[in-house]
Amino acid sequence: MFDLSFGKLLILAVLALVIFGPDQLPKIAAQAGRALRDLRRLADMAKADLREGLGPEFSDFDLTDLDPRNFVRKHLFDELDGEEEPHPSPGAAAASALPPGESPPYDAEAT
Repeated sequence: MFDLSFGKLLILAVLALVIFGPDQLPKIAAQAGRALRDLRRLADMAKADLREGLGPEFSDFDLTDLDPRNFVRKHLFDELDGEEEPHPSPGAAAASALPPGESPPYDAEAT
């Protein structure tokens, strides 16, 4: 997501050391760790509340399906990957079902 390599992390550590100083850096790191832990706990509680609110009929519901990228990939691209041949059009299926020389049925309301 952030594409942080070892060099970038090292630069960030040196910047933090220069900005906050060696005496304040451990305190700030501990506060950041607590904040991340609290955020993760809140997110887990929100997921649990959502699952509880949806009820047992949505027990197999995956929250990653709410991500638009996953939704599009699942419902559009996966269907295309699984198909070998395109679906025939309804008109083509109806035209091939008629014997040779027989005209299709006439619908007065359609015209």
